[in-house]
Amino acid sequence: MKTKIKAAVIRRVIKADTLFRWLGKTAKHILVRKCDIETGHGRIPLRIYQPPGDGPYPVVVYYHGGGWVIGDLVVYDPLCRDLCNHSDCIVVAVDYRLAPEHPFPAAPEDCLAALKWTYEHIAQYGGLPNSIVVAGDSAGGNLAAVTALQARECLPGVVKGQVLIYPVTDHYDPGTPSYVENAKGPVLTRNLMVWFWDTYLQNSPLLDVGQTRHPRATPLTRSDLNDLPPTLLLTAERDPLRDDGANYAARLQQYDNEVQYSLYPGACHGFVGLQGANPDHNKAMEEISAWLAALFIR
Repeated sequence: MKTKIKAAVIRRVIKADTLFRWLGKTAKHILVRKCDIETGHGRIPLRIYQPPGDGPYPVVVYYHGGGWVIGDLVVYDPLCRDLCNHSDCIVVAVDYRLAPEHPFPAAPEDCLAALKWTYEHIAQYGGLPNSIVVAGDSAGGNLAAVTALQARECLPGVVKGQVLIYPVTDHYDPGTPSYVENAKGPVLTRNLMVWFWDTYLQNSPLLDVGQTRHPRATPLTRSDLNDLPPTLLLTAERDPLRDDGANYAARLQQYDNEVQYSLYPGACHGFVGLQGANPDHNKAMEEISAWLAALFIR
């Protein structure tokens, strides 16, 4: 019960703070359609962001951050509008199930289901089903990476690229130097990341007691990272997750995958989207958009 109350409080605070930072700055001309998709575990809400014009457009399936516990379509509406506006891509935002109400592996199940639906239906919205990228930040970056791995097996060839923004790629124990250097933040602390992980994995039907790693939770620990699509990976210098991202980029390269890695000096966790349209956010949107444009003209 305490975990659910804490999650509810943090969800409200994050929603209010993010919307305040974006007040008056959102791309309001972007067309937004709302829909629910049916899965074997219930219905998943989506938001589909469409650029002006008839298309057809490439597609970014976006998984929001929030430690698998917080975040939703409202919090990430400004970021998705901005990404759509800058990239000239359709953005499909996924409202996957959250812990503690729905522990691992509910989130990766929903994320894969949303990708499959997008591939099968996005042409109806002016999207190109043969030009789909998965993307996400923080826990959403984890889910994008995991979804790309899942899709390699069950939806081969569907995912053309992945954009991973300061992704979570491994468990906090034993942790990395960036967990020590940035233990007290700013924004994301080690203690908060510990709580996110513990909440996400607690009561999971796939894990034994004390188990903290799984192929669909900790992609850094996998030994089958070959044959993955091109990757753009962004990290922030003042972030406990900095080394998670850097280490994953290095591992992908070890398996001969194409990787573009960028460290944003002085930036902290959440600089993309959650802190409003700041200079680093704008720079990241430019980098992501340029990378997507280059990917889709190959």
